[in-house]
Amino acid sequence: MNVKDLQVAVVGLARSGVGAAKLLHQLGARVTVADRKKSQELTAVLSQLDQTKIAVNVGAQYASALDRADLIVISPGVPTRLDVLDRARARGVPVIGELELASRFLTAPILAVTGTNGKSTTVTLIGKFLQEAGKRAFVGGNLGIAATQAALNCLETKLGGAAPYDYAVLEVSSFQLETIVQFHPWIAAVLNVTLDHMDRYASEKEYVAAKANIFSNQTAGDYSLFNLDDARVTELRACTKATVLGFSRTGASLSGVSKATFLDGDRIVTTVRGQREEICRRSDMRLIGLHNVENVMAAVTYGLLCGCSIESIRTVLRAFPGLEHALEVVRERRGIRFVNDSKGTNVDAVLKALEGIEQPIWLIAGGRDKGGDFARLRGLIRERVKGLILIGEAAGRIQAAMGDFDRCRPAATLREAVELAAREAQPGEVVLLSPACASFDMFADYQDRGRQFKALVHGLPA
Repeated sequence: MNVKDLQVAVVGLARSGVGAAKLLHQLGARVTVADRKKSQELTAVLSQLDQTKIAVNVGAQYASALDRADLIVISPGVPTRLDVLDRARARGVPVIGELELASRFLTAPILAVTGTNGKSTTVTLIGKFLQEAGKRAFVGGNLGIAATQAALNCLETKLGGAAPYDYAVLEVSSFQLETIVQFHPWIAAVLNVTLDHMDRYASEKEYVAAKANIFSNQTAGDYSLFNLDDARVTELRACTKATVLGFSRTGASLSGVSKATFLDGDRIVTTVRGQREEICRRSDMRLIGLHNVENVMAAVTYGLLCGCSIESIRTVLRAFPGLEHALEVVRERRGIRFVNDSKGTNVDAVLKALEGIEQPIWLIAGGRDKGGDFARLRGLIRERVKGLILIGEAAGRIQAAMGDFDRCRPAATLREAVELAAREAQPGEVVLLSPACASFDMFADYQDRGRQFKALVHGLPA
């Protein structure tokens, strides 16, 4: 992909946009970054760019930067069907995403993971397995560092000889997969597909199709990994030309897949390398929750395909406590465990969190509604939740969806919710923040929400 001297517009100034702009400038393009936000809202982001070399067009007139572009690169959060983008396509201007751009310049095999839930944990585990096995891995994409930064690192070391990475481990979102053209992972997985982002997609079919794009450029020399317990995922096996692998928590759905990683009693076992091998017992893992067993099985499959030893994998599983904001144990206070699952921004994430905790739960939920079906929570909440404390814009909708469940309590702020739960919970119970909603009604993002929760919990008197 030769962009030297092309006029390129980068739309969307989050970290992906910044990474794309820097990579394009290094490649010799004439770059303009564009964002509908005003400059005062973008101060921190703009400070990361050399504005003597990269032009900036923000605010109400941001779209004018696209009128003269030879190529447009959009960040994941930018809707692909904006009128201004459609007009550019009609003029014959290519519109690609930051992930597609990065993939053209990555020199290491790409290990890509998508799914509604569990992506970040799985990608992090893969990176740790590779590191423990002595391999050099970039870990990022939708999680952490943008993929274009890895591409830039590959570009900068190209003349020096040795490539910087043995593998590029990428968390990939459905938004990113909407705009791929040649993106080609050596190993690709869909962990699960449940309804999410229905504020962006017109239908479930459209959302699933975006996830399935991860397999679209794979060939017979590649691997496609499927959650065999998820009906929507198993249907996607027809979308790949690569070798099909599977993972299963039940072990009942392995028919037709000879190489898989699965749960046998309390043991995780695998046939990925052609013979049956035991990885570990569930009790050997520090991670909590049945859904994390699925994440581990997926990550183990990647690790084995990349040549990691079983012992290096076991070493990581014995030590890895999980990600911040994903069933993160914050504190034990007066016999009550406080757990931060702020990353649980949709209904299915909350279902998995509730399934994974055996003690009675005080659940703090609510925020900005993303179009989720809160009624799906009703059965498990009745079974496992002692008290439901509701915050944010969606509080009324969630309470209505609970029917005659009479243990709902409103809270005006997260502080009020934490203090209420701390007063009411008894020793042996769990206070769980798992919102089933986006955070933007009250917080900067889910990380801000989780960190405020942790600060409030640590601030409770001993």
